[in-house]
Amino acid sequence: MVLEKISNPQKYISHHLHHLQIDLRTFKIIEPGNIPSYWSLNVDSIFFSLFLGGFFLILFYLMGKKITTGVPGKLQAFIELIFEFISSNVKSMYQGQNALIAPLSLTVFIWVFLMNLMDLVPIDLLPFISKEVFKLPAMRIVPSADINITLSMSLGIFFLILFYTIKIKGLIVFFKELTLQPFNHPVFFVFNFILEFVALLSKPISLGLRLFGNMYAGEMIFILIAGLLPWWSQCFLNVPWAIFHILIITLQAFIFMVLTIVYLSIASHSHEN
Repeated sequence: MVLEKISNPQKYISHHLHHLQIDLRTFKIIEPGNIPSYWSLNVDSIFFSLFLGGFFLILFYLMGKKITTGVPGKLQAFIELIFEFISSNVKSMYQGQNALIAPLSLTVFIWVFLMNLMDLVPIDLLPFISKEVFKLPAMRIVPSADINITLSMSLGIFFLILFYTIKIKGLIVFFKELTLQPFNHPVFFVFNFILEFVALLSKPISLGLRLFGNMYAGEMIFILIAGLLPWWSQCFLNVPWAIFHILIITLQAFIFMVLTIVYLSIASHSHEN
């Protein structure tokens, strides 16, 4: 049982860090403690990320249908504040005209925020329910603490960067930037390409690792508090850390959104110059 007192804290911590994984070769659940193969999926991360994304889309769609020009309700006022916040940031950071940037920024901010928000759910609650009700051996509920999810999102942003760079500047100009900068001489062709290629790849990697690292560390602190301290003393650390963590999850969603806008702005800005 998940909530059962485990005398070995290492076992407790490793259990909470194990994903619900399926081996794609056999379509069987990988038990905790077994080393997953390359052909395995973190089903829990995929499920919660899709569930939260669907929740966001349905909520905003229903609010769009019920929107009023009169005195707004609390939820409508809150959503309008988010729209204004995203719109002001896009206008101040994105140099150019693109109808995709504002919706993309809104989606990135809300989706990442909701995934981060799962870190505030009691650490044993959903694993206990999944164990007792669905007989599942493990469950992790914070998608942004899974490097596969964060890198997948950052790669999606990376493909948009490549698409708009090539669309706006052209394929020839794109390759010239990779080979003729920072040293505009044929002798440095290979050296320029290595430097620019590494700089290009560093964008999605840093974007994904930054979010993963912060959320993984936050989740780990909750697990350590639950696994190492007696139950009666956990609230004295859990509550202050949870309050401080609200700032972290919001800030990480904002940073992910800001870098998305900045990277796409860079793809357009040099063309205008």
